[in-house]
Amino acid sequence: MDGFVYLPGSEAEKPGPLARYLPQATDGIAAAFLAQQFRPGDWVLDPFGASPRTDLEMARLGFKVLVAVNNPVTRFLLETAAKPFTQADLQAALAELSSARKGDERLETHLQSLYLTECSQCHQQVPAEAFIWERESGVLTGRMYHCACGDNGEYPATPADLARAASLAATDSLHRSRALERVTSAGDPDRPHVEEALKCYLPRAVYALITIINKLDGFSPSSEHRNALFALTLTACDEANVLWPLPAERPRPKQLTVPTRFLEKNVWRALENGVETWAGGEQAVEVVNWPNDPGDAGGLCLFNGPVRELAPHLNDVPLKAVVSVLPRPNQAFWTLSTLWAGWLWGREVAATFKSALHRLRYDWNWHAGALEAALKNLSDRLTLNAPFFAILPEPETSFLSAALLAGAESGFDLTGLAVRSRHDPVEVLWQRRAFSLAEKEPVKIDYETVRSAMLSTLKERGEPVTILQLHGAGLAAMAADNSLRGKTEALGQINASILDVLAGPGFIHHGESKNPETGLWGLEEWDPETESLPDRVEVSVVRSLNKSPGETMRALETAINAEFPGLLTPSLGLLRAVLASYAVESNGQLQLRQEDLPSSRRADLESAAEALTILGTQFGFSLERKESPYRLILWQDKRKTAYAFYLVASAIAGKIMRQNPYQPERSILVIPGGRAGLLAYKLERDPDLRRLAERWRVVKFRALRRLTGITDLSREQFEKEIAGDPIEAPEQMKLF
Repeated sequence: MDGFVYLPGSEAEKPGPLARYLPQATDGIAAAFLAQQFRPGDWVLDPFGASPRTDLEMARLGFKVLVAVNNPVTRFLLETAAKPFTQADLQAALAELSSARKGDERLETHLQSLYLTECSQCHQQVPAEAFIWERESGVLTGRMYHCACGDNGEYPATPADLARAASLAATDSLHRSRALERVTSAGDPDRPHVEEALKCYLPRAVYALITIINKLDGFSPSSEHRNALFALTLTACDEANVLWPLPAERPRPKQLTVPTRFLEKNVWRALENGVETWAGGEQAVEVVNWPNDPGDAGGLCLFNGPVRELAPHLNDVPLKAVVSVLPRPNQAFWTLSTLWAGWLWGREVAATFKSALHRLRYDWNWHAGALEAALKNLSDRLTLNAPFFAILPEPETSFLSAALLAGAESGFDLTGLAVRSRHDPVEVLWQRRAFSLAEKEPVKIDYETVRSAMLSTLKERGEPVTILQLHGAGLAAMAADNSLRGKTEALGQINASILDVLAGPGFIHHGESKNPETGLWGLEEWDPETESLPDRVEVSVVRSLNKSPGETMRALETAINAEFPGLLTPSLGLLRAVLASYAVESNGQLQLRQEDLPSSRRADLESAAEALTILGTQFGFSLERKESPYRLILWQDKRKTAYAFYLVASAIAGKIMRQNPYQPERSILVIPGGRAGLLAYKLERDPDLRRLAERWRVVKFRALRRLTGITDLSREQFEKEIAGDPIEAPEQMKLF
């Protein structure tokens, strides 16, 4: 398990439709996994279909991807992404819809009139981009618009704005009833749930959407624009709800919780904006329905239903691997998907997913049970050598516990676990268990085994870490001795066991809050011989660039992750910090700066040593020079050490500071100016190192050269000079 290498990916350039609800899986991870041991044409199963991007990525590589997809909206996203719309297609579809009639008006004119407001500058009527509402008072308080006269921004609502909103609210029951009828009948026990979900839409939005949907009913199924209009309307259905907070952050709603201050967006503008969202230039792939074969070139085979219904047929498919982005609980998306499916495709389609309406809150016990219910259908239908590679986006400790518990209970052995940071997906590798443990009692969780694993992770990394890495270490230890089992209620016991370990001896919590999920966790006492992960990564990156100049970022990242696998995986921020200190990039290729080539740095170190020798002699100190274990120059006064100068070409300071026998106030790091930002980054991420460094000082090579040129420099002036050059992260480092 320790050798499992984290596979790097890249952030999507274009998020795509409904991206705020979908897993934030990184592009390229699934492709990198399959490329290691499989060939195009092999069958791959995704039992959840939660990430259309990932499924399409595998299909475009030539794999036959069998996807169990139970959500009609997700299925539509898969089908349309496989055969993407052109911008021309979408614009033509929108033009046809805009020219449809609503009474004596064009539909576009009619819908835009719902959002008219008066420009504060020229006093002309202009469609608002959005109106602003306050949740507590239920009052429309502001408007946002762009006027042709150049005036734009956020302004208080006018009496006319309030009157128009009130007028639409007066007829709301009629249109809301129509919206309900498209999803559920009057006697349906699920109708109250649909009514509750509809509260996410204000009267104006309900009227606009139902007006559009009524027009879509008039398009024949053979219309070339029908699917494009469904796509644009799906975007409008999302843009029109009240789950858009102001100030505008990057909302990822998981509950149908109305923000304190929210936007009511212009529905027609949402349709127009949807053109850019849905237009794609990606390669089209074949899409077939189960049980058809997409062909030798690969593609998607979609099973319309949950994996438990597909499972009995899996013995007929030569599956080589299971690759899936595991879903997180998302009441908002699942509930809204039921509404949208009914509005766009009718009650029968919505009925296939109506169970999502029954639960308003999802806890991690429920999620562990749901994952287990899906996964237990797979293990005995896979060959022993078929891997199950799972990606867990937006990781947190309870999600990781739920996933690994579900895997263990479903007959899978954990063979790989890699954690990079709390901002990156966790990667998990399972293998079908050779012998069933279903009839055996779960092994009791062993406190010392879990504690040993967590201490070992900290010692190996040599730095404080977030709870996610330690939680992963504890879970991996439980998985190894088969104590990661039990009913879903065991989730609380599993998490509590890890927290009990952290509350015991050996660990220290660095955080402003007592919440163990926040801040960092470290050792109460570090071994002076400890080499921290950031220091080792720095050495590795420089060695790699020196040996192979011209490497790409992806190649370097892959090599570094292979050297530091599993729970040692360095963050992307650390890699970038090291590269910002040492490397230059040209046309996607990285190489060491000229001044950071080994020969140049050796010359710089000698020059710095010579400057310290000159200055020390000038100040009347006796000098002592050491080359091992560190390059060290001592200035001594009356046989006492006045200054201890450590000359290093790197930002590797942790071991020096831990082993330093001299007073910290008298100890000085002498480093290149280019290392200062990297050193500042390391101090920022490591509170233990920062505490050690509090009384140390840093002198840069260039400062020494300048000081040797000052005539009649005194000891007192020297002391002032070296105190005035603080360690500060350069601007590019502050991003990390």
